[in-house]
Amino acid sequence: MSEQDHVVVIHRWRAEYVDYAAVLDHTAHRVSYVTTEVGLPRVPAPAAGVEIVAKTDDLEEVRRAVSRLAERHGPPRRIVALKEDDLLTAATLRDEWGCEGTKPDQALRFLDKLVMAEVVASRGLAVPPLTAVDSPEDVREFAAEHGWPVIVKPRIGSSSDGVARLDGPYDAKEIDFAARPMLAQVFNPHPIYHVDGVYLDGRLVAFRASRYVNNCLGFRTGDHLGSVEEDDPAIVSAIGAAAERFVGAFDTDPLVFHLEMFVAPAAATGAPECTFLEVGARVGGSEIPFLWREVHGYDLMAAALRLQLGEPLEKPVLKDDGVAGWLLVPSPARRPCRITEVTPLSGRVPGLYAEALLDPGEVLPLADAYYEHVGGRFRFRGPTSRTVEDAIRIAAADFRISAEPVGDIA
Repeated sequence: MSEQDHVVVIHRWRAEYVDYAAVLDHTAHRVSYVTTEVGLPRVPAPAAGVEIVAKTDDLEEVRRAVSRLAERHGPPRRIVALKEDDLLTAATLRDEWGCEGTKPDQALRFLDKLVMAEVVASRGLAVPPLTAVDSPEDVREFAAEHGWPVIVKPRIGSSSDGVARLDGPYDAKEIDFAARPMLAQVFNPHPIYHVDGVYLDGRLVAFRASRYVNNCLGFRTGDHLGSVEEDDPAIVSAIGAAAERFVGAFDTDPLVFHLEMFVAPAAATGAPECTFLEVGARVGGSEIPFLWREVHGYDLMAAALRLQLGEPLEKPVLKDDGVAGWLLVPSPARRPCRITEVTPLSGRVPGLYAEALLDPGEVLPLADAYYEHVGGRFRFRGPTSRTVEDAIRIAAADFRISAEPVGDIA
């Protein structure tokens, strides 16, 4: 980019998932922000301009905000968004303003779960049977061929919003098929792993494979959600090989990615079997960016930002500093809610090195960064997967938090 180019950043986080000013010189460029009220405190002080919106994934509202910023600072040269739910908005606006970077058709390959599965399946790789569905009858026909249970979910969505497990034909009538395009997928009972890293020059040059403790759908209904990095060499090797094939199917290079897959235990004479679930052209959510910076010494968010700015990536060098993991505890009451009691765990659980909690009296907002605004966020490190998982389970059992509902607070 040239000096004084106008860069628009679409932003919604309150926590420091990314340090925009460390990557993007706010004095050499005119950097403006479209942000929610919740995300406003994280906007760098030297920002050239700020527009506040209710929702950063509301295309019409963000479109108007970008137009106002363009009137004051000139047409944008780059439009940046790092949160999954904002990627299509940014891609659409890039197309409208003639900016370089990912356009809507490219973004949809990593957002539409049916499209991404078709991309992977077209390379002959393992994908659960799935199909678009528009009605309970469609689901029942799918289940008649593949069996129950069936997972039904939005084709585009994050944080398991709208996802349901259906155990029989009567469950299908509970799904709202009119709100957004849906798909049905065969239920896979095997553990789900997420793989995060960098794909560069046709290779997986850096990655970490982590197994979920509980699952994302359960978090929606009140279970805690955790993740622990895998240290079994055979499992890591199988996941790495599969991840390179899955990510490589998209012909997008370089790429910072978040991939999820099912991993079936190895048979007596074979390697673990990996089946594609979904992939995003983005950094994983929850505590993943923090673990990569604090434990592995590499800033995935900064790398993703550089890619959106059109800057080259160098091969990452990660620190070999043990196994990392994280834990999320759900909101103790319907958001927005005011915290009435909380029990910090710092210094009480071996391996717990960071926690993000609200103090009594603070309000947990009704904000769209779903995995950020929760009852408690915890980060762990340790010598083995077993020790980290044990610490996660101890923390989940010992943590206490309570809250009371409040009025509509953003």
